[in-house]
Amino acid sequence: MQLAYRPEEILREHDYARRHEEAGRRLHGGFDADGAYVSPRTAVRWDAVRAWTATLEARGETLLAADRSLLVAGSYPTYEQMKLLLANGLGRALWNSLTITGEVEGRGRFLVDFVPPDFADVVVEDVSERAVGHLGRGLLVAHGLDEGGDAKAGVGGHDAMWFAVRDLLFGADAYPTPTAPPRIGRPEAGRLAPCLPEAHERLLLLLMNVLMVEVRAEKLFDFTERLLRDPEVFADARDRAERGLALVRRIRADEAIHVAYLRVVLSELRGLSFRNGAGAPIPGHEILDPIWEGLVRWHGHELPRQSRAQARKNLRGYVREHPDPEVGEAVLAEFDALEPPPVGADDGALAAAPRVERDARAAGA
Repeated sequence: MQLAYRPEEILREHDYARRHEEAGRRLHGGFDADGAYVSPRTAVRWDAVRAWTATLEARGETLLAADRSLLVAGSYPTYEQMKLLLANGLGRALWNSLTITGEVEGRGRFLVDFVPPDFADVVVEDVSERAVGHLGRGLLVAHGLDEGGDAKAGVGGHDAMWFAVRDLLFGADAYPTPTAPPRIGRPEAGRLAPCLPEAHERLLLLLMNVLMVEVRAEKLFDFTERLLRDPEVFADARDRAERGLALVRRIRADEAIHVAYLRVVLSELRGLSFRNGAGAPIPGHEILDPIWEGLVRWHGHELPRQSRAQARKNLRGYVREHPDPEVGEAVLAEFDALEPPPVGADDGALAAAPRVERDARAAGA
């Protein structure tokens, strides 16, 4: 089984029968001879991730749990609230969501030029045939290109794909451009792994934050797909809604490999031994697990609770933009009647969430 790969192998494309274009944009990936969508840079990358995952399991190590079971709060606004807004011609909330998602995705392109520190410098075991040993050998570059596209080649990534969904549904200039949040990871909290060099600690936190952002994206995929499948939503533009739905499903297919490789990288690090100049090597799980649990709580519980109040204020403002004030007030009353319960100060679902799991099927989905 091949376990070591060159960067050009990790980045290799399939031979597409047809390139990917939508809403006037040239996009990454393409279609095979049967018309099925094929994600970019996966001619070898998926095989590599599956091989590393199988090898990890063969060593008797466990795969980090990273799925929607870690998320306490549902989507906000709820599906019913968003459908109410759209039914009354109030599309700004969805337009903003699609725009901000595209802008945030585009930021991921920084990974293309990011030079990660080598974990081989701080662990006892050889990592040359593990996923963690390939972060700087194509994995992060591929991830960055997936998210932000290749401007030199004129090919858009997930940023352009989300903008294409938005343009199909509303048009590019339907509403004023919203301001995306300055960051979507957990705020700095001082040194969390002082036994590691700072550069390696920052990389570890980056990988964990990105993985949790990818997990949170699953809710967005479900929410958006449900809206675009609903025949009562965009009833007068079903063709464009179906094309948007296809784009969302392609993005979701692309993102699966991000979750898979990040899970196996972090799972490998849990099983490695970190050098300790003051004594015996430190087991990786002793370093990673407390940090991971804190990030899960922040992304899955604290962030939704903190952001919901501002989101609700914005949404009520959009409703009041209705050209007929009486209709706006009626919609606002119905919107408030559909308000979900608040995210609690504590919830046993997170405490009970498994830290690791042996089921690696998602890596090969």
